[in-house]
Amino acid sequence: MPDAQSLLRHVVLFKFKEGTTPEQIAQVEDAFRALPAKIDVIHDFEWGTDVSVEGIARGFTHCFFLTFQSEEDRAVYLPHPEHKAFGAVLRPHLDQVLVLDYWAKQ
Repeated sequence: MPDAQSLLRHVVLFKFKEGTTPEQIAQVEDAFRALPAKIDVIHDFEWGTDVSVEGIARGFTHCFFLTFQSEEDRAVYLPHPEHKAFGAVLRPHLDQVLVLDYWAKQ
């Protein structure tokens, strides 16, 4: 059970289908980046693309990192209509997704 100061991290990694254009990827990025302004339970948000020199990303190129203050906030986010609308933008281009949630610890 998390303590009162813990934050719930929601990490999402995308691997796009072969042949997905840079323009299509930009549409996905823009749609995901728009979610914090549309879904107020998102406490914090950041994202980036892989720049690792290790070469073990297995085709995953994008990381989106959302923070929630509670499991209840995450429960609002997951079925939220704006999140579902984002999924419709993403789905045609998505090869694989990896999602990991954890309670932040210091």
